[in-house]
Amino acid sequence: MNALAATNRNFKLAARLLGLDSKLEKSLLIPFREIKVECTIPKDDGTLASFVGFRVQHDQWRGPMKGGIRYQPEVDPDEVNALAQLMTWKTAVANIPYGGAKGGIGCNPGELSLSELERLTRVFTQKIHDLIGVSTDVPAPDMGTNSQTMAWILDEYSKFHGYSPAVVTGKPTDLGGSLGRDAATGRGVLFATEALLHEHGKSIAGQRFVVQGFGNVGSWAAQLISGHGGKIVAVSDITGAIKNSKGIDVPSLLKHSVEHRGVKGFNGADPIDPKSILVEDCDVLIPAALGGVINRENANEIKAKFIIEAANHPTDPEADEILSKKGVIILPDIYANSGGVTVSYFEWVQNIQGFMWDEEKVNNELRTYMTRGFKDVKEMCRTHNCDLRMGAFTLGVNRVARATVLRGWEA
Repeated sequence: MNALAATNRNFKLAARLLGLDSKLEKSLLIPFREIKVECTIPKDDGTLASFVGFRVQHDQWRGPMKGGIRYQPEVDPDEVNALAQLMTWKTAVANIPYGGAKGGIGCNPGELSLSELERLTRVFTQKIHDLIGVSTDVPAPDMGTNSQTMAWILDEYSKFHGYSPAVVTGKPTDLGGSLGRDAATGRGVLFATEALLHEHGKSIAGQRFVVQGFGNVGSWAAQLISGHGGKIVAVSDITGAIKNSKGIDVPSLLKHSVEHRGVKGFNGADPIDPKSILVEDCDVLIPAALGGVINRENANEIKAKFIIEAANHPTDPEADEILSKKGVIILPDIYANSGGVTVSYFEWVQNIQGFMWDEEKVNNELRTYMTRGFKDVKEMCRTHNCDLRMGAFTLGVNRVARATVLRGWEA
């Protein structure tokens, strides 16, 4: 089941639990707008190259649409649609005044020079500048993009609309980016994990963690969890996987990863088959890489007691059922990885106010939102006698449905 089918399935289950009107249910599922554009640029060697860009704007009933832009070869309409819909429910679960959107360009950023990436980003912005905006649709970084990408979008957009720092989030701090934004998703994972373990009478200290993915989210999550006494026993990224049952020295691994562009070859742990990372013995598994990695083929072999979904849609519905029968507790992505979009909201607020917060305030506010979000999800679990995934989906869908009706969607 692909990401779009799985997301639609979870939405429909939540709509059924909530008893939504069928017309309202259909209205909530259909995207507000889907955009497909051709982006042709001159390459450094003088030849022309064309790429296809997408932006799906799913819902705007609760506020401006919000979502990342990814540069990946696998970007396609179904994936972007699924992620845009997930953003709608995620922003509602986090209880921030946004709807959902997502975008991307089908390209391999590693094969493009910095100047080619800049030209591609500027052409893409020229094609969509009249469809995004401070109170309309606010992009952010995603896979294959970063703060520099957002700086180019801000600059190109400002040529048409005047200086508008709030049009994107995840910017460099010199251009109005928020302190704490780089670590936000990983820090949100930390706060979410603390909340879940506390619910079960445990703390992070002493628990054994496996982290799949050592990019921005996974590396920050590992660093922060290790700093709170958690033992990181295995880590993987695109270069390979490593294991040390006594605990990996995360600061040393971070240094190695920067110097060698990956975890492969780290001498403080033993190499293992990357395919085995998800089934290593641990207390808490944190998939922080791609979607669909936990499926019916490996779900029975997973030994973790808790799974914290730091990636988008890492667990297939079939695997959900298998793990549920095994008693594995899964903290769903639309809550667990919402720290990034929450601090993006803080950045947007700061830009609109023209007043910047210090990092302590950002982190304290994030803790407040994540802690409150977990309580809200648990309340829906109790109300509808469901697991955490359905608790999060019913919470998000209910908030969007209420806003939709209150604004007069049938008028």
